[in-house]
Order: sequence, then structure tokens, then C-alpha cells
Amino acid sequence: MSMLPARHLPVLPDFAELWNAIGPGLVPMLGSRLIRVEDTVDDGRYVIRAELPGIDPARDVEVSLHDGRLTIKAERTEKHEENRHSEFTYGSFVRTVVLPAGAQEEGITANYAKGILTVTVPLGEQKETVRRIEVASGE
Repeated sequence: MSMLPARHLPVLPDFAELWNAIGPGLVPMLGSRLIRVEDTVDDGRYVIRAELPGIDPARDVEVSLHDGRLTIKAERTEKHEENRHSEFTYGSFVRTVVLPAGAQEEGITANYAKGILTVTVPLGEQKETVRRIEVASGE
């Protein structure tokens, strides 16, 4: 049995990729795009990068941490106007990732540049604790 989180198993595709594969024609009928993220471990840091183009990070993005889970919430509103025709789209979306073992809640930073939100989480020593559980006889 694999101890990897489900999001790292190769047999489970990224839902955002499946959603975007539906095609742009159906997206307006079904709602806005889902948030796409990538995560890496680099130099003792867990780094999450999320695609969030066209938003004001100070007003439209919230990053929170609860019970070892990092949540990114965002809201987008766009308005397009052309000769007597205007269209607007809006939507909110959320993505939660489970932080890896050894993640330190203090020192987390978030930065937004060129449509990408980057959240950096410092990693400490991973303490692998394996506890043996005694199995009692049912007799």
C-alpha cells in the first residue's frame, strides 16, 4: 500500500486538467475555471504555485492554514465591453492542500506576481513515527 497522498498517485489525474479538457465552449455554462496548482519541495521548503491571473491579491485572495491544511481562496470579476455589448464573468474558487510532514506553520510566506501566487512553507525535520498497535483477540 502506498503512503503517498492521493494527489501524488499517478493513476489519479489532476481534476483541474480534466475540467480544462472539457473545452472552453462548456466552461461558461458550468462556471469559471478551477484553480490550477503545482507543488514542489525545494531546499527545505514546500512551494505551492497557483495560477490566479487577473486578480487583485490584496482584495481578492485569502490564504489560510488550519490543522495542517493550507487553503487558497480567490474571487474574480471581469467585465468586457464592445460596441453596445458587454459581458461579465465572476466566480470564486478554493483549493486546499495537505502540508507535508515536517511543515512549520511559522514562517509561511505568500507572494503574487504576474498572475501566479507562490506560497512557501519552511520544512523542518520529518519525524517518522511508527507505532505498533496491539491487536486484541475477540475471544
